[in-house]
Amino acid sequence: MSLRAAIEEEVRRRGPIPFSRYMELCLYHPQLGYYSRPQEKFGKAGDFYTASDVHAVFGRLLARQLGEMWHALDSPARFVICELGPGRGLFAQDVLDWCGKNFPALHEASRYSLVESSPDLRKRLVERFSKEIAAGRAEVCASLEEWRGPLADAVVFANEFFDALPVEVVTPEGQVYVDVEDGTLVERFRPPSPEAHAFLDRYGVRPEPGERVEVPLAAMGYMQDITRTLTRGFVVIIDYGYTREEQLAGRHRDTLMTYRGHIAGANPYQAPGEQDITAHVNFTALRAAAESAGFESLGLLTQAQFLMGIGQVNEFADAFEPCLLPQERAKVILQLKHLVTPAGMGETFQVLVLARGVEKEKAARLSGLAFAR
Repeated sequence: MSLRAAIEEEVRRRGPIPFSRYMELCLYHPQLGYYSRPQEKFGKAGDFYTASDVHAVFGRLLARQLGEMWHALDSPARFVICELGPGRGLFAQDVLDWCGKNFPALHEASRYSLVESSPDLRKRLVERFSKEIAAGRAEVCASLEEWRGPLADAVVFANEFFDALPVEVVTPEGQVYVDVEDGTLVERFRPPSPEAHAFLDRYGVRPEPGERVEVPLAAMGYMQDITRTLTRGFVVIIDYGYTREEQLAGRHRDTLMTYRGHIAGANPYQAPGEQDITAHVNFTALRAAAESAGFESLGLLTQAQFLMGIGQVNEFADAFEPCLLPQERAKVILQLKHLVTPAGMGETFQVLVLARGVEKEKAARLSGLAFAR
């Protein structure tokens, strides 16, 4: 059975389904969803790039920042790095390798948890980190719910994770539901749910004529899961997104996008399960959800500001240390520019840093926050 046939069957049984359910099926259907399929999704052979696909320096810089966070937590003997949506594990590999080479005490204390919902990707992660898993230094799990008890002395890290969580879509005509008519996926409109109304009034904007806005209720639920699980430590969220103030200024409305073969599109009903579907992240809402649960927001800044703050500590020696030839250094400079310049990822991606149970003075000294002050 194809995913389209599975969607049509569910619509016949239930009637029109919310767009969030359609997006969930497209991305996370256990056998047929985009992230469950064995086809390559990342890098040159896939549909999109992440920061770790650009260069290992992303992981190296974050390893340095994780080390500062470990010290801010008083260098506990067991320090958990919990990565949400690790994909192929490139970032985790870069962090573990760099810590092993340059930060032996941090490496000795660290336990890496890879939280990945895709069965195919979990299998690949188990193979990739087989040695670390056997040594008790890493684990692969399907969700935060697999944690038994609270998570303390830890960092929860999410890079391009929240943008792939299902969203509702609201237009002036109403909330979008997906139906089938003559074998074609079509949209129906119903009055927005009370939850959607409340979200837009508190964290977003109502759509103007001709506009669509997303309502990321699943993201809010996942943030609540994080705040229930993490009792002491940090949360670092990196993604393309916006604040409510930017939406009120007329920006970041209708951010739903598709990606296939490195080509961006805007039709989520084309090739279900064969293309990525994303929506920009509402950082105002995520920050508010965390603060209401007792977390402190340490800063919301661009990826450029965050990485420049970390890199300035040692003039980006983490990037250039392995370079032996001038042409190698030149290549790294180009890759680093892609991570920090407005023409690359530097201004598009935002970084939200949160903390709970950390002394304010110690948290404020994190180098990644240097340009947020």
